[in-house]
Formats: sequence, structure tokens, C-alpha cells
Amino acid sequence: MVLAAGLGTRMRPLTDDRPKALVEVGGRALMDHMLDRLAQAGVETAVVNVHYFADLVEAHLAGRQAPPRIVISDERPRALETGGGVKQALPLLPEGPFFVANIDSVWIEDGVSAVGAVAEAWDPERMDVCLMLAPTAGSMGFHDTGDVFLEEDGRVRFKGPGETAPYVYVGVHVSKPSVVADGPEGPFSLLPLWKALAEKGRVHGVSPPGLWMHVGDPEARDLAEAKLRG
Repeated sequence: MVLAAGLGTRMRPLTDDRPKALVEVGGRALMDHMLDRLAQAGVETAVVNVHYFADLVEAHLAGRQAPPRIVISDERPRALETGGGVKQALPLLPEGPFFVANIDSVWIEDGVSAVGAVAEAWDPERMDVCLMLAPTAGSMGFHDTGDVFLEEDGRVRFKGPGETAPYVYVGVHVSKPSVVADGPEGPFSLLPLWKALAEKGRVHGVSPPGLWMHVGDPEARDLAEAKLRG
């Protein structure tokens, strides 16, 4: 699933006439960067949720000539946040584990498919969620204080108040449907669910080699473009 329903308020004025998903970086829409990465890793079908400028997103997706096949999860009545969006889309998603991807991260790989690395690390016996992570130092546009600690066995611990964590979440994960199936009706976030599961040792992570860039505002977009140009 690709999460493309956000308002992109921090990206204004670039999002005054389009959703964040259609802001271009290096001549391609953010959403296309992520869909291409998923396709390269073998994903054949992507569910994309839409809300803000939904008609523009659907028209853009209809014009794509490349895989994956697109299925729309319509959130026009109201945006459902990360958890609510995934929950609404469950009937469109596999009964088993699936990828969930944001559209505001782009990266330069270092000889390894990052999405493939998350898939290879997935072990349903030991985990309910597997996060794609990157080192806090050297990654661009993410929280300076990081998000999580990564144990030797791959388990994730979220940072506490005042802590600086060595890894950031970079917008792609594998999830079991059960993570959101019992969530509340309407909008809700994935983060509290992850933190509760992490306390039980059920959230793991993997940090593939590469350069990660969070494109959250116009300045970050310009910096990412410069990096992609080399």
C-alpha cells in the first residue's frame, strides 16, 4: 500500500495546486519514485489511498505506463491517517503481510535493493512489523534525534524522552493485517500501535546501505534534487 492521501501542508506553496504525492523531485513525482522502487522489488499491485486533490492523483496514476498495477482506496470523505487508511484498505490488500510505503522518502541505493532487504528480513514467527531504517547521522531531512534503537537480533526499541536514537524510520515497512484490523473506526496513527508491539518484541528493523532523503518541505525537495543529480 502507498500512502498518498496527505495534505502536505509543510510543502506549501508547492502543494497549493497539487497533492504532495505529485510534487516532482528530479523530474518525477514523489509517488512515482516510490512506486518504481516497489516494482523493482517485485511488487505487482499497489493500493494507493487518495484524499487531497484525489482526482489529480487518480488521473496521474491512470497515465502511468509502468508497473505495478494500481488499485485506489478512496478517502475523499475524510483522510484517515496512516493506520485508518491501511485499515480501510484491508479488503483490497492480501490476507498475508504486505508493504506499506510513504511517498515522501527518496533514496540512492548502494548495490542492494532496500525494499528487497526488508522483504528478506521479514519473519512472521518473530515479528508483526518490519521497518526500513537508516542511520540518523548522514540521512537528510529526518529527525535529528532519530526514532529507534536497533538491537543485535533486529528488534526495535523506540526512543524515550530526551534520548537520541541512532536510526530513523524511512517510510517503508512490512506489516501483518492484524496490526490495524482491530484499530478504531475513523482516523488513527500507526505509531502508537508500533510502540505497543515493540514492547512485546514484535517490531523489527533492517538498515540497508544507501543515502536516504525525507522530502518534507520545499528546501528538502531542492536538496534531494541536487543529490539525485549527483
